[in-house]
Amino acid sequence: MKAENPYASALDGLVLDDPVAAFFAFCREREAVRCRRAAGEPAPWSEDEIFQKARFLNVFREDDRGSQALRRFAEPVAEQLERLVHGLFFARWCNRQSTLDALSADLLESPEALISALESLPEPPWCNWTAYPVGPVRWQGQRYNRWDSATDLFRRIRPELTKTICAAGGDVIKATEAVNGLLHMDNDFPIFMAVMDLAWFRPDIIDPASPVPTGIGAAPFLDRLEAALGAKDHQETAQRMIELQASHWPEAKRAFQPIDIEYLACECRKYYSYVNGSKAFEGKNRFLANQSPRILFDLPSKHAGNEPLLTQIHVIAGGPCSGKTTLLKAFAEAGYRVEVETAERMIQEGLAQGQTAQELRADPMAWQQEVLRQDHALFQ
Repeated sequence: MKAENPYASALDGLVLDDPVAAFFAFCREREAVRCRRAAGEPAPWSEDEIFQKARFLNVFREDDRGSQALRRFAEPVAEQLERLVHGLFFARWCNRQSTLDALSADLLESPEALISALESLPEPPWCNWTAYPVGPVRWQGQRYNRWDSATDLFRRIRPELTKTICAAGGDVIKATEAVNGLLHMDNDFPIFMAVMDLAWFRPDIIDPASPVPTGIGAAPFLDRLEAALGAKDHQETAQRMIELQASHWPEAKRAFQPIDIEYLACECRKYYSYVNGSKAFEGKNRFLANQSPRILFDLPSKHAGNEPLLTQIHVIAGGPCSGKTTLLKAFAEAGYRVEVETAERMIQEGLAQGQTAQELRADPMAWQQEVLRQDHALFQ
C-alpha cells in the first residue's frame, strides 16, 4: 500500500507477551459474541468492556452483513465475468449494505438509471464513509472521484479490468498490483477487496487460498505476529498462523485462509488500540446495538426542537461588500478568537502547496467531509 499509514503508531508502547495467543483470544471472544447475539441472548454479549463499547467486524467475512449484501447483489451476474468484475468493483466503492440491498446489478448497465437510483435512495448517502478510504482513480491521465468511478468508469473499462485480473494466475497480490497499475490509486485497498471478493464466485480466476497484500489497518498487528513467529514477511506470517489455528482454536467453524489472517489482524489492531489507549469509544468506533456507525459530526436522527442551544461560537456570514471582513478584523483586534471559514483556509493551504482548487475538490463528498471534520475540531 502506498498511502501513509495513519495506524502505524497505534500499538506503540503496548506490551503483548504473546501476540499469537492474543490474536486467537480475540477471535474466540468475537465469535462467541456473534453466536450469543444470533441466539437471541440479551446484550451485553461479553463481559469485556471493549466488546461492549466498540464496533468490530465478525471473525468470518461471510458472516458480515456487508459481505452478505455484496454477494446477493453480484450473484445474478456471477456467470458473466466482465459484469461480475464490474459489479464487485462497484460494490466495493459503495460498501454500504442498505444501498446494495436497494439496487439491482442490472442498473450498472445504464449510468443514467444508476445515478437516478442512487440519488433517490431511501437511506442516503450512497456509500459508506465510515469504513476504509476510497481515493480517486487516475485512468489514462484523467482523475475520477469515487462517484464517477462507481457510476461510469468501471462500466467502460471492465474489459481491461477483467483481462488484467485473469492474467494474474489466481494470485491476489499480482492482480491487485496489476489493476492498480491501471488505476493509480494512492491506497489500493478497495482494489484488493474487489479482487478477493471474486474468489467467492470464481475460484478458478482468483484462488481463495492466495497470499494477500497487507492493508494499512492490518500492518501494525501483522508486524507483531511476524516478529513473534520469526517470519520473513506478512505472507509467511499468515501461513504460520493458519497452521497454528488447529492448536489454538480447534473448535473454529472452518479453517482460516490468508485473507482471514489479514482481515483479523486489522480487527486485532483495533481491539488492542483500545487496550493501548490510542483509540477512543467515540464516533464511528462506538458500538450501539442495531445502529449504524456514526461519524462525530453526524446529526442525531431526532432533535428536540424546544431544547435551547447554548454556545459561545458565533457564525458571521455576508456577501461581497457586506463589511464582514472589516467586522471580523475588529473582533480580532478586540481580542476575540476569529476563525476564517474552514473551506477558504483549506483552499489557501492547498494553493500554497502547489495544488489547484479543482484538484482539492475533485471528490466533492470527500472534500465536504474534511471540511466538516475540521469544523467539528473547532468545538473541541
